[in-house]
Amino acid sequence: MIALADISLKFGERTLFKDVTLKFTPGNCYGVIGANGAGKSTFLKILSGEMEHDRGEISLSPGQRIAVLKQDHFAFEEFSVQETVIMGYPKLYGVQKEREAVYAKEDFTEADGMRASELEADFADLGGWEAEAQAGQLLSGLGLEEADQGKAMAELDESKKVRVLLAQALFGNPDILLLDEPTNGLDMESIAWLEDFLIDFPNTVIVVSHDRHFLNAVCTHICDIDFGKITLYSGNYDFWYQMSQMLQRQARDQLKKREEKARELREFIQRFASNAAKSRQATSRKKVLEKLDLENVAVTSRKFPYAAFKPSRDIGNNVLRIEKLSRSSEGREFLKDFTLTVNRGDKIAFVGIEHGAKSVLFDIIAGEQKADSGDYYWGQTTAFSYFPRENSALFNSTQSITDWLKGYSPDQDETYVRSFLGRMLFSGEEALKPVNVLSGGEKVRCMLARMMLSGANVLIFDEPTNHLDLEAITALNNGLVEFTGVILFNSHDHEFVNSIANRIIEITPAGLIDRMMPFDDYLADESVKALRAEAYHHAERLQL
Repeated sequence: MIALADISLKFGERTLFKDVTLKFTPGNCYGVIGANGAGKSTFLKILSGEMEHDRGEISLSPGQRIAVLKQDHFAFEEFSVQETVIMGYPKLYGVQKEREAVYAKEDFTEADGMRASELEADFADLGGWEAEAQAGQLLSGLGLEEADQGKAMAELDESKKVRVLLAQALFGNPDILLLDEPTNGLDMESIAWLEDFLIDFPNTVIVVSHDRHFLNAVCTHICDIDFGKITLYSGNYDFWYQMSQMLQRQARDQLKKREEKARELREFIQRFASNAAKSRQATSRKKVLEKLDLENVAVTSRKFPYAAFKPSRDIGNNVLRIEKLSRSSEGREFLKDFTLTVNRGDKIAFVGIEHGAKSVLFDIIAGEQKADSGDYYWGQTTAFSYFPRENSALFNSTQSITDWLKGYSPDQDETYVRSFLGRMLFSGEEALKPVNVLSGGEKVRCMLARMMLSGANVLIFDEPTNHLDLEAITALNNGLVEFTGVILFNSHDHEFVNSIANRIIEITPAGLIDRMMPFDDYLADESVKALRAEAYHHAERLQL
């Protein structure tokens, strides 16, 4: 168990947390949510001891161990993958290294023998003999192939390092597990495995995530950070969302009633303050008005963007035809004879582990790069707008956000352009910030404003939910559900895919799997499971 009593933290004049009192108990998974900048990651750092708080106490049950998902993907470059995972249990790792050092001595003494005996007992008690097998199971579950498990960390690409660090946090059955965005960099199979692992995990889990499906699957409680307070709700994310909407409606109604009462009091005071007969009543009402605390009837500190994509023209029956596209780069084959017809009404999610293939396909049909062979044909009525995964090159400028968006607008009226920025929460001085200093989330919101302004009837998205908070993801999700045109997209957000897509396409090593169905139905379809198993088994045989 981990308990907090009156925890407070300030950064300068800003109060991040004030008088937070909570208790986290075994067998539960607590999802920590809040707007960007609310302090979710900081809260986990306070719990782990990485960051000091100003006031209050944090207490652990005696002998309990906290494990933390490390964020520095390059901190273990000189170690092997297996060793990096076992380092997640420091006590076991220390015993293992000392044991190895003792046995490596050339002048092995009687004292060394006695120490070795003690170490052997500790090694066995801590599960040392099963450590490598457990590490291997964790790595395999997270999608790291056996060939990679024997490598040094420096040999892995960043997406695989993320998986190793997650296995490190999970290793050794920690008493308290702190996970900050654990699904980042994972494919959907690995996320599903992690969900099952955490559902069965008997100890305490505290997790920050923007993945609504993940929060719904694993969380027994939600910790909502708002206005410097952390409110604990029983239930998963959907339960919290429904509850918060109800509480916000109640708060808005209460605020409306207080504002109405304040207006009536002000009118009375204004009318009768100079009237001697009524002055006592006016003074009395003035005191009532002063006691009306409107500021403390706070609805929420969250800011909700508004995403609405309205096509300038209807789309025809001929949308997009792709014929035998092939593309290779640096010895890697991304696409081979890729053929596809996109139809009117399609909202296609491209899923599976071939992430590079999806990005290359989107780049080619958007005209950002050329195919080695093959061709594609857009219909005459189509107009597309593209959201690339890597968009930093679009923001290498000192232009203001307003001037940047004007460059993509057919209407140069500043009020018109600012209306689209306002929907994405850039109002007032915010709209004058230079684009080269924007955060990842701000850049994404700029790109969405650009796409809304375009009037396109085909939208192409390559991982659009990266860097967005839950409020922005929900707004984008709702906007794409309502969109009447064609959507081609990929995302690691399960709920996002399942709620938007009506057609699923998976690029496998053995070709395409193409089904007209929602994503959950696709995952449950037995014929699809057989095709996927055969495709990836075929790829393994080719590698051998």
